[in-house]
Amino acid sequence: MNSERRRLMKHAGTVAMAALSPLAATGKDSPASSPLANGTKIEGGKSNWRNALVLDRERQVVSGGTDALAAAIRRGADLRIYTEFRHSEHIDTKSTNRELIKEVADFRITYLLEDRWVAGVINLRQPIELPNGFGPRPSMSFFLYNQNADQAIARPYLDGGPATGTMGPAPLEDHSDMPKYHQFDAWDTGTNAPSSNFAYDFEIYKFMVCDDWQEVYACDADGKALSGSMDALAEEFAQGREVKVGIGGLCADMTADAAHAMPHEVFVQCGSCYFYTERKQFMAASQPVVRVRPAIPLRYKSKEWDFGWLMPRSDGHVARWLLDPYTLKFNRSESRHAIRWFVR
Repeated sequence: MNSERRRLMKHAGTVAMAALSPLAATGKDSPASSPLANGTKIEGGKSNWRNALVLDRERQVVSGGTDALAAAIRRGADLRIYTEFRHSEHIDTKSTNRELIKEVADFRITYLLEDRWVAGVINLRQPIELPNGFGPRPSMSFFLYNQNADQAIARPYLDGGPATGTMGPAPLEDHSDMPKYHQFDAWDTGTNAPSSNFAYDFEIYKFMVCDDWQEVYACDADGKALSGSMDALAEEFAQGREVKVGIGGLCADMTADAAHAMPHEVFVQCGSCYFYTERKQFMAASQPVVRVRPAIPLRYKSKEWDFGWLMPRSDGHVARWLLDPYTLKFNRSESRHAIRWFVR
């Protein structure tokens, strides 16, 4: 843990602790009415989301910056990315419909690599076939975006269809009808879990963050408390506040030398949480996590990613229930990590 991280964690453990009531430090304005274009009014406060980084079609910075994005993710912020594209250029290249489509995608898994580089992964999406429904086969669409707008897709199929290809690098597909699509590579084509890395020239990219999480407790991999208060975490979750974790080095075992893996932290929101009141131990069930071998930029490659569920615990223990995407076989394992705990 570098000196900057220690400084931030010390600050979170001293300043934020004074504002841990369920309504404190939310930054929300009082409810107000906002008129829509058709005159309808909606009740509520302002959006919690703001643009931390905006890129143009050439993926150059328009506003914000990568430092601001990294700082927000370091604080546990959620990530969504807004893009714009045309139907005939991106969805159906045989169509004459040039209608502009706006998309906001929810990146529930975020990575902070070397404490400076941000990447996000969509973890809950089935492939959509716009504008009518779903794609031809059930699968997961694990889209991955880096802060420089390098993108990737890993697609584990869920229907158990027979494999027609082999593991490893594969020829690039013909995308001559989609000039804004730039494919870098392809992996494991014809297997149960193909992936590829690419960039698409969207009209604009807005990296939006919801930066209203509070770090309340942190421990090292051996369970030693580093900052904050276990009692505060237990009290706040019991008041209904959501819980999120930042797990240091979660994907280190995906490298050849785990001890020298690139420093990284993976953030994921938790669902059910549990606190043992006598042993003073907190644990949680995570949302599905997509693990990728740490690198800058973050990319998919053959046998360098998987997904599954975690049960992080306040003593640094992480139970793992991971799925091999090529075989759809689950494997149990456990590891120890520095963990930061956030609430909102």
